Amino acid sequence: MDKATIVGVGGAFAVIITANILEGGNPMSMLLLPPMLLVFGATLFVSVAGGTLADAKSSVVAIKRAFTAPVPASGDIVPTVVSLADKARREGLLALEDATRELDDPFLVKGVTLAIDGNDPDEVRDILESEVIAKRKADKQAAKLFADAGAYAPTIGIVGTVMGLVHVLENLDQPETLGHSIAAAFLATLWGVLSANVIWLPIAAKLKRLSELEAGRMELIIEGVAAIQAGSNPRVVQHRLVALLPADQQPAEAA
Repeated sequence: MDKATIVGVGGAFAVIITANILEGGNPMSMLLLPPMLLVFGATLFVSVAGGTLADAKSSVVAIKRAFTAPVPASGDIVPTVVSLADKARREGLLALEDATRELDDPFLVKGVTLAIDGNDPDEVRDILESEVIAKRKADKQAAKLFADAGAYAPTIGIVGTVMGLVHVLENLDQPETLGHSIAAAFLATLWGVLSANVIWLPIAAKLKRLSELEAGRMELIIEGVAAIQAGSNPRVVQHRLVALLPADQQPAEAA
């Protein structure tokens, strides 16, 4: 499990709360239900309005991915693909049928199975690349709700502040309550800006990054399957796949 989002969001809130305390404030004074309800509730609803209910459901499921999904590493698939290439070169593609039962990557299993079935290499590549494109679209849509929320939240916070100031002006004859009312009004702007930059936008960015890494792994598998189907030398396959890896995942001598 990658803890970057948990650490990042949690650390940001810790710094904000610490700064508030150092300035002599009381963090509990920030936890006022009306502005928080307005900002979070309205933001989520207007974000849902920008898509379909199916999009909203996929985004809810994606929240868990943002906080708990492991970071897919492309490098660990290279030895597996090289092993398959070696076996296919020595024994033929049909010999990989038993090997696919031991693979734990569904996309690699699908690619190898298509190759074993004798499909044209171009057709195999087209099928696998279409799946990558479909995944990118689905991931982009899942992240869109959170990106939209990050755009809407500050404005909705301003709406809440204006509503609060209207209430303040309606009660100018009660000076003893003005301080509390004005503070409550500006809390809406605070939560709007804070939620956008500490919650919604980081989640959207994390989902997009995970999508990039997962798609990169799938594209590496596509190249590996193509090399296996072409009967390439395993050593050449290894060098080819390693060259496609991000710099931080390449062996020291390759980097």
